[in-house]
Amino acid sequence: MKRAYSPKEIAAKKWVTLPWDEKWSKPFGFPAENASWFISGASASGKSSFVMQLGKELCNYGTVLYMSYEEKINQSFQRRMGYLKMNEVQGKFRVVTEGSLEEVIARLKKPKSPKFIIIDSFQVAGWDYPQAVELMETFPKKCFIWISQEKKSQPMGGGAVRLKYICDMKIRVVGYKAYCQGRAIGDPGSYYVVWEDGIIQTSNNLPK
Repeated sequence: MKRAYSPKEIAAKKWVTLPWDEKWSKPFGFPAENASWFISGASASGKSSFVMQLGKELCNYGTVLYMSYEEKINQSFQRRMGYLKMNEVQGKFRVVTEGSLEEVIARLKKPKSPKFIIIDSFQVAGWDYPQAVELMETFPKKCFIWISQEKKSQPMGGGAVRLKYICDMKIRVVGYKAYCQGRAIGDPGSYYVVWEDGIIQTSNNLPK
């Protein structure tokens, strides 16, 4: 039987949090470095741009592995890397386009393996909910960021819905705004601006 914790022990527990600036802390607070993230959004909502912006920011605190299973490395991915100036985090940001769960585990067991792992997307990776949980439990000191497709404004598939519930940070991207719906929410009503012009176009129903 696993141990039970007292209120005093829980109150004394310390967390290493992300020391980012107000641009990030206002909408998302100061989550733990090993917090789990679940990011969802409809197609053309700005989700992919937000995820890469988040990945770039996290490079300030450790190495990032971007598992681009859905897009691979296509023209859109290349353009996004360009306009977000990902060359500025050369050496801290790595991209893979395939790999089984076993291969991912083997990669993460290596010395100096990435601290932050972005899985884009949960649906295309093809893993089920228990496998996702197992991966996070195997590497409790790492931060896993799960990207999810949507159907009718909800995560696509029962496994994705279950995964959302257990993740610490629940983010939904709508109209180029990223909102925190999770446990480490920042200022009420605040959001992260993914693309200012996109927000204006969406608000005025202008073609992109």
